Amino acid sequence: MKRFRAKWTPVRVKKTRQNKEAGAPVADPIGTGAPALQKWPFYRCHIRDKHPAPIPYFCPGRAPMDKFTTLEGVAAPLKIINVDTDMIIPKQYLKTIKRTGLGKGLFSEQRYKDDGSENPDFVLNQSAYRNAKVLVAGDNFGCGSSREHAPWALLDFGIRCVISTSFGDIFYNNCFKNGILPIRVSQEDLDKLFDDAERGANATLTIDLPNQEIRGPDGGTVKFEIDAFRKHCLINGLDDIGLTMEKKSSIDTYEAKLKERAWA
Repeated sequence: MKRFRAKWTPVRVKKTRQNKEAGAPVADPIGTGAPALQKWPFYRCHIRDKHPAPIPYFCPGRAPMDKFTTLEGVAAPLKIINVDTDMIIPKQYLKTIKRTGLGKGLFSEQRYKDDGSENPDFVLNQSAYRNAKVLVAGDNFGCGSSREHAPWALLDFGIRCVISTSFGDIFYNNCFKNGILPIRVSQEDLDKLFDDAERGANATLTIDLPNQEIRGPDGGTVKFEIDAFRKHCLINGLDDIGLTMEKKSSIDTYEAKLKERAWA
């Protein structure tokens, strides 16, 4: 078997809030042959074989996923069941692949009237909930299409935790990959949390991930379950790329062995 030879092509990337901090040159992290990277560009690798499609390669200068340990903030009550991803972020906002700037489109069909003015009746437009960090929602939240823009929009708005009795499976998985904690609770506990969230400016919840509990403004607690691996990833701020880079030494060892095999 012959080893593929790659041609690396630089691609210009617009600076955003997330990549602005990555200013230092970054060397090729896993021996792929990519040139040193400056100020968060990325390179497309064109494999010289039967695979014409470019393979994206992102440098470690990208902003890492934020760690999630304890979150304290206002919880907004959204008493709607079957909130699908099209309601969370409508289709007209799916043209971008950037993770920033989508907060303005979050629930846009509910937040804004036809003339573009705010709908004062929608919960996130009310003064007590404009800076909400937690969303308490009805059953089957995040159902519908698989668009990852839905958790991107929640995160860009400032919401780091969504609590419901159940979630759409793909949305649930995408939350963990983007630093959002989706918590499943019983209907009884959800009703209690709705009561807490309806206190307006006093609707402050504390989400304690290490201890797996939600603490209300009156001192009451709700315990929740979470997969141990997903908990580890959130606490340590590890998305898929972060998990890969944890294996850097093993990847380096494998690459070194390949160099010893001239026929490979």
